[in-house]
Amino acid sequence: MTPDDRPVLIVPYVWIGDFVRCHSVIKLLRAQNPQRPVDLLTSTLCAPLLDYMPGVRKGIVCDLPRRRLAFARHFALARRLRQEGYGSALVMLRTWKSALAPYLAGIPHRAGFVGEARFLLLNDLRRGERQLERMIDRLGALALPAGASLPADWPLPELVVPAEEVAAWRSRMGLEPDGRPAVALAPGAVGTGKAWPGGHYAALAEKLSRAGMAVWVLGGPNEAALAAAIGEAGGERVRDLTGPDLRNAILALKAASAAVTNDSGLMHIAAALGTPTVAIFGPTSARHWAPLNPLAAVLEPPDLPACPQCGAHDCRNVRHRRTSDVTVERVFDAAMRALSEGGASAALR
Repeated sequence: MTPDDRPVLIVPYVWIGDFVRCHSVIKLLRAQNPQRPVDLLTSTLCAPLLDYMPGVRKGIVCDLPRRRLAFARHFALARRLRQEGYGSALVMLRTWKSALAPYLAGIPHRAGFVGEARFLLLNDLRRGERQLERMIDRLGALALPAGASLPADWPLPELVVPAEEVAAWRSRMGLEPDGRPAVALAPGAVGTGKAWPGGHYAALAEKLSRAGMAVWVLGGPNEAALAAAIGEAGGERVRDLTGPDLRNAILALKAASAAVTNDSGLMHIAAALGTPTVAIFGPTSARHWAPLNPLAAVLEPPDLPACPQCGAHDCRNVRHRRTSDVTVERVFDAAMRALSEGGASAALR
C-alpha cells in the first residue's frame, strides 16, 4: 500500500457474505492508517450494509451488468471514481472488467490477484491466491504489502445497529417486544445443495411455535413461497418478513433472539451483528466458509455408513454431504441452547 492519506477504494465481491467479510479488511486498513478514508464499490442490494459498518466513509453504488461489459457504464463509473481522488484500489475479484474502472479513473495504486490477463489494468499484481484456502485470507492479503505474512487473527467483521433504529423498525412492523423470544429463520442459499430442505424449516417452525417462540422468516422475494409454507406449518406465531430490502433483514436479525441459517449471506450478517446463530452446513466446509465471528452452533451432516452420493464407506468429499441429513431435532436443540445461553437480554433486545 502507498503511504499517502488519499482514500482507498475496495472493489469487493457483491455476494452478501463476502461483502460482510470485507469489514475485516476495512478494520485492518483503518488500523494501519486511521487518517485514510475507506470506501467500497457496492451494488444496490448490499448498500444498506454500509450504514452499519464502522470505519466506512461511503459506498459508491453502481449496479454493473455481470454478463456483458457495458463500456459506457464503466466509463461513467470511472468519472465518478476520479472525482474522489483515490490513492489505492483493492480489486478483490479476479475478473478483467472489475479492474477496468479503477484503471480508467487513473487510481495510482491498483492491487489484485493475477487473473484474466489484467497485466495492464493492475500495477500491483499478486500471485498465490489459490494457495490461500480461506476467502478472508484472499481478501485481506491485498491490504498488506506483497509477500507479507498474514495475521494469525483477522479483525472480526462488525455490524452496529443503533437501538433506536431497531425500536423504530419493531414499531413499524408491529413487532413490539412482548416477552417472547423471536427466532429468525433464513432458509435461502445460493449454491447447489446448500439449503436445508424447506420441509425441515417448516417442521422446525412448528416446534419453535409450540415452545412459545415467535418465528420470523427472512429472505428475498425468491423465498416468499417457502415462507408461506413455513407459516402454514408454524401457525400464527410465524411472520413472513421476506422482501427485496436487505435493510429489513439486517434489522430483523438484530432484533431477533437467535437465528437459524444455511451457509448464506444472512448467516454472515447475523454473526457480525452478534446474534446467536445456528448455521447449517452441507456440501461446503465450515472451516473455509463459516464467519470469523463466533457462532452459537455449526451443524454438519453426521458421518454415514456409506456416502449418499458415491456409496464409498470412507468418502471425504465435502461436496457429497447433504444438508437434509441434519435432523430437525438437532437444529431445534441447538436453537434452544442458543436462546438459553443468550439470556434474557438477548430475548428482549
